[in-house]
Amino acid sequence: MDWGNVTAEDLVDALREVDWSSPPRPVSEFFHRFTFPRSLAKWDSRVKCNLYYYRTNYFIMIVFILGIGFLRKPLAIIAAILTGLSIAFLNDSFAVTFNEKVTRAVRQISPHLAAKMRPPVVPVIRGRPSVKRAIHICGRPRWIFVLIFSAASCILWITSCRLLTVLLALLIGLIAMLLHASFRTPNLKARLNTFREEFRAVWRNYSEL
Repeated sequence: MDWGNVTAEDLVDALREVDWSSPPRPVSEFFHRFTFPRSLAKWDSRVKCNLYYYRTNYFIMIVFILGIGFLRKPLAIIAAILTGLSIAFLNDSFAVTFNEKVTRAVRQISPHLAAKMRPPVVPVIRGRPSVKRAIHICGRPRWIFVLIFSAASCILWITSCRLLTVLLALLIGLIAMLLHASFRTPNLKARLNTFREEFRAVWRNYSEL
């Protein structure tokens, strides 16, 4: 895959749709080999490849930096967790998996309540959905939970510490992620993983036809 031809919008869409349930890459692999990119085009391609391949590691690293910066403030740690969840809900795979696990847990307690948590049925015309099926969590649109968790995290951030401190910790996490993505040499596993994800995407589109 030529990452130089991938736009930022394509990368965001891929990160939103790709499965995030896979475990993070091993630490030994994450910090294995670093080199300077030979050109600006090589740097651009490397950053996009690493952001896609090490997405779970970067997500954990940013949440960890936010949490480690506020160890003496429990509300700030809760705010960091809520912030991570609000971002994770934007990913289709995570939202669907989270909804299935919550529904399964509720079904064991109250099957009637679990039935109400099912997403609305999308009408099918000529074997195809009439509209693109939206992601639902607990029977409600995903964006409702994103707004609720984001608002709750913002309130906790403001009440537990200064906003400038939060922005500084977040900036440190983003800079650390960018530095790693810029100098970590993409390995063969990253390339093979990219080809595998491309095949899955093509197969998924083919099966929907």
